Amino acid sequence: MSKIIISPSILSADFANLERDIHIVEKAGADWIHVDVMDGHFVPNITIGVPVVKSLKKVTKLPLDVHLMIENPMKYVEAFAQVGADILTFHYEAVNEDEVLPLINKIKSLGVKAGISIKPKTSPSVLDKFLKYVDLVLVMTVEPGFGGQKFMNDCVEKIFYIRKNSDENLIIQVDGGINAQTGKLCIENGANSLVAGSYIYNAPDIAGAVMSLRN
Repeated sequence: MSKIIISPSILSADFANLERDIHIVEKAGADWIHVDVMDGHFVPNITIGVPVVKSLKKVTKLPLDVHLMIENPMKYVEAFAQVGADILTFHYEAVNEDEVLPLINKIKSLGVKAGISIKPKTSPSVLDKFLKYVDLVLVMTVEPGFGGQKFMNDCVEKIFYIRKNSDENLIIQVDGGINAQTGKLCIENGANSLVAGSYIYNAPDIAGAVMSLRN
């Protein structure tokens, strides 16, 4: 297994001090910065959009790992790519089946890594035909839309299924209720990227929290 990619979610950062909080996790050893984009339609919450991603790009050299929890992602991927997203992950549930491959190809044509995500109730088998085209699969282990939820253990078998049916180079990322214990469970089942928000940002020792996920 390659190095575990740790991607702290700024959903749990202080939005009045995003630059400071990004620098804190950079120094703590984070690999990517996870940016949760919510539109209030696909998920019942609204977070940040293109202007914030543009601002973040100016204050960090780490890759911006942008998770689009939005309807009609095809309409927005170009704008996010133009302002500096390095990875764009959209939801399988947000598009029609026949739109998935064109969207993956569109993202890649923008020079950005393409990711696809599934919610807890979605079977991983829906991704079978797309695994060879994407760079990353994001398995949600909570219902997307809010931070701080409890990890859903029954989602772990999805990680195992995707790893068993994919190329070894595929990044399998897990997001939702990640801490040292749940992160270990995900890695044991084939994940190689962990997203954590509250576990990292609420930790008394942020570098220690990042290290505990990687080890």
